[in-house]
Amino acid sequence: MSERIEALKRALEKEPDNPLGLYGLAVELFKEKRYDEAILYLHKYIDVHEDEGAAYRLLAQSYLNIGDVEKAIEYYQKGIEQAKKFNHQSMVEEFSQEIQNLKGML
Repeated sequence: MSERIEALKRALEKEPDNPLGLYGLAVELFKEKRYDEAILYLHKYIDVHEDEGAAYRLLAQSYLNIGDVEKAIEYYQKGIEQAKKFNHQSMVEEFSQEIQNLKGML
């Protein structure tokens, strides 16, 4: 396990709802292809922090990497809602394109 993951987990022991810690840990886990764990921390992150869309991209990609295309589409759709709320039009377009690509896989 990487030192970054260990350090983030230790920090979260002291402050379990720290949004930066939760998101950072999820990103590090994703990079190590530990998608199930990344999903766990991303869900904790969006429970405590209103994300603008990027966490939903990572969630969708994590679900896609474990073979759950339907969940990937679901989180891209949730990401679109968040991106619209924060006026991130390029993210809305990116996620919409991803959904179209994924629907072709079903």
